[in-house]
Amino acid sequence: MTSSSALPEFFIGLMSGTSLDGVDSVVAAFDHQHCNIIQQQFTPYSSQLRQQLLALHTPGDNELETSCLISNQLAHAYAQNIDALLARAAIQPAAIRAIGCHGQTIRHRPELGFTLQLGNAALLAELSHIDVVADFRSRDIAAAGHGAPLVPAFHQAVFAHPTQHRAVLNIGGIANLTNLPAAGERVTGFDTGPGNMLMDAWIKKHRAQDYDANGSWAATGQVISSLLQQMLSAPFFSMSPPKSTGRDMFNLPWLEQLLQTQPAYRPEDVQRTLLELTAVSIVMSMTQYCGNVDALYVCGGGAYNTALVQRLQQLLPATAIQPSDALGLAANAVEAAAFAWLAKQTLYGLPGNLPAVTGARGPRILGAVYAA
Repeated sequence: MTSSSALPEFFIGLMSGTSLDGVDSVVAAFDHQHCNIIQQQFTPYSSQLRQQLLALHTPGDNELETSCLISNQLAHAYAQNIDALLARAAIQPAAIRAIGCHGQTIRHRPELGFTLQLGNAALLAELSHIDVVADFRSRDIAAAGHGAPLVPAFHQAVFAHPTQHRAVLNIGGIANLTNLPAAGERVTGFDTGPGNMLMDAWIKKHRAQDYDANGSWAATGQVISSLLQQMLSAPFFSMSPPKSTGRDMFNLPWLEQLLQTQPAYRPEDVQRTLLELTAVSIVMSMTQYCGNVDALYVCGGGAYNTALVQRLQQLLPATAIQPSDALGLAANAVEAAAFAWLAKQTLYGLPGNLPAVTGARGPRILGAVYAA
């Protein structure tokens, strides 16, 4: 950490998550329990790159070469994002200590001992002229952990309160929950199931839109109880933490297979049911594993889904629900900031995982460093 007399150290965090919408980045500086966002940038993926990434989530021909070529494309996309970020921040690359790059997950199979995030970190270091820290998840998996979620360690560092029981809910493609009891009690966290991913896929198929803005389309539909119960019967929902998931488990083909056993439904009713799945699975997890939470802070793209947040509040009437902005960190910057923080932890030789969250054998220094 920097002292008050020292110049601040700037880190860049890069996040491209399961929503496959693009690259979020921040320039961040850290001081004790505070994360100061200097600037942030979002660069959408081209439709071609998004389709290529989606295709890689299922087995296909010549996957090895395709993965390597797309890793190079991602490195160029990340570098362009960083150029725009630094220009907006009026900061030179030499002022950045390191980039924390999550990469783009295309396989996450901790039960088989591996996870795979694309993004050529060596090429990114070459293009950006900044040291890059990448491959954060593998070390935790090597220690018998899930390698995910990793953001709870960051949530603990910047959002924990000495007397208030808080929870932080990140709703990206997958939703994950961090339980932050009052000081002295164990922090826990885990994936709760689909966040925006299934809703995004369904509206893309039926309305050619990338996402359901404010949940407006879902709000026109009705919950299909039989479909909801069938989706909630997926084994993941009955698993105890530590647990993590992704597109390997929840995806459009999975949904369409379930729909084959159901009558024909209006698309908007399916969309409403998918929103209900996200909300109910989050609340089930909170009720079972977090106890009485005083305040729930929401971040990620789902924080802007008005219908989803309203439904969460209906299901949790005794819990105050606010965006993470209320704690000084914008909802759309939290995950990128987490990987800036993880890069700092790596360079300082400090652990980046929480064993109680991931199931690893103990704290581990995460990530591999690619010098510029």
